[in-house]
Amino acid sequence: MQETIVAIATPTGEGAIGIVRLSGRDCIALVDDFFPARTLVQSEARKAWFGIITDEEGRAIDEVVVTLYRAPASYTGEDSVEISCHGSPFILSRVVQLCLDAGARMAAPGEFSQRAFLNGKLDLSQAEAVADLIASQSAAAHRIALHQLRGGVSNEIKDLRQKLIDFASLIELELDFGEEDVEFADRNQLRDLVEKIRARITQLTTSFRLGNAIKLGITTVIAGRPNAGKSTLLNALLNEERAIVSHIPGTTRDTIEETLNIGGVTFRLVDTAGIREASDTIEAIGVERAIERVRTSQLLVYVFDVVETNPETLASDLDRLYREDLQLIVVANKMDLNPYTKYEQYFGDDYAGKWAVDKEDFIPMVAKDRANLGYLQDRLLATATGGTAGLDQQQVVLSNARHYDALRRADEALVRVLDGLNVGISQDFVAMDIRQSLRELGEITGEITTDDLLGNIFSNFCIGK
Repeated sequence: MQETIVAIATPTGEGAIGIVRLSGRDCIALVDDFFPARTLVQSEARKAWFGIITDEEGRAIDEVVVTLYRAPASYTGEDSVEISCHGSPFILSRVVQLCLDAGARMAAPGEFSQRAFLNGKLDLSQAEAVADLIASQSAAAHRIALHQLRGGVSNEIKDLRQKLIDFASLIELELDFGEEDVEFADRNQLRDLVEKIRARITQLTTSFRLGNAIKLGITTVIAGRPNAGKSTLLNALLNEERAIVSHIPGTTRDTIEETLNIGGVTFRLVDTAGIREASDTIEAIGVERAIERVRTSQLLVYVFDVVETNPETLASDLDRLYREDLQLIVVANKMDLNPYTKYEQYFGDDYAGKWAVDKEDFIPMVAKDRANLGYLQDRLLATATGGTAGLDQQQVVLSNARHYDALRRADEALVRVLDGLNVGISQDFVAMDIRQSLRELGEITGEITTDDLLGNIFSNFCIGK
């Protein structure tokens, strides 16, 4: 893939600086045509050269800085040029047009990163991390993407594959000597290896829930009965008067959504209408929307009034919202009016509800005074990150749905390997399942790819990257 491609590598709109990026065999000579300040094809790489870009008639377009990269020491592994112009959309478009007129073509979305992958500068999971890094909107999402770009996921997968390949080669060797009834691979060792690999795959797939939530933000619904203090709690968390608060039940009729960053993790807070038997059609729609948002959330903060709500009512309300994979924090609000409220009153020995609510997730509060707000924020972060204070720099956390799906399929193949070993099936069937597991693991890093897979991945990138 040697043809020269060009694209604007900075966001649309005015800015102090804009960058036009080129890559391909002829890109340096191509820029030479309209950069008379220096003969670039004879210039050193990894140096920046100042000069004026001119049009076909020699008229100045802009003062620019041109930076050269020669293959293979570039992002794409090919000769590359970056032209730093003033950030006028007109100037950038004129520079791109000069490149096109000189023989370049517009880059497709993600084509620079695709070339980096095809030229061995990045594996496929690292290339995907580039897109995640660009899209990261929190410190936690940034750390996950950066760790993946530096080979965190790649190294894990390569290690798992290599261990399997070592044993698979012995199984394949047995097939070559099938008529001589020889055994090169110890079946007990293979069983132990497969179980260890499955344990590591389980750790990675379990981390996906956290990684995906951090990458996309954690949808957190604040729900409860009317006048429980949901909107007051939202305002306290945001430290601003975002939602209307009044003593009239049913003030909130529709969902209100805002984002909050706690410890580098983005929470998408959703304040909802009070859940009760609606008194009119509009309120009924609001209640139904509240219940629907709970169904699609990752975390539920249920707020109840400690004066008005008895244990039976709370248990009934929570059961109505129960979902097995939903995280729950219960806020006992208005503690100033009933300061003797205890966890054991609601979730003691007589509790028969569907939820298992830990004492640390039962949070007494006075939302209007922001009392105990810090502890609620700590519990939100701990619940989102699986109880850790934060992500370790070296922690491998899965955040890509494609990787998760490939690991799940690899694990299914390994289960078949174990089943086959336990019933003593022939080595050719064992070898077939090992090959399948290797294939699934290889798809993560790109050691096994198809054009459709690459097209699907890189089409989601921004142009210029």
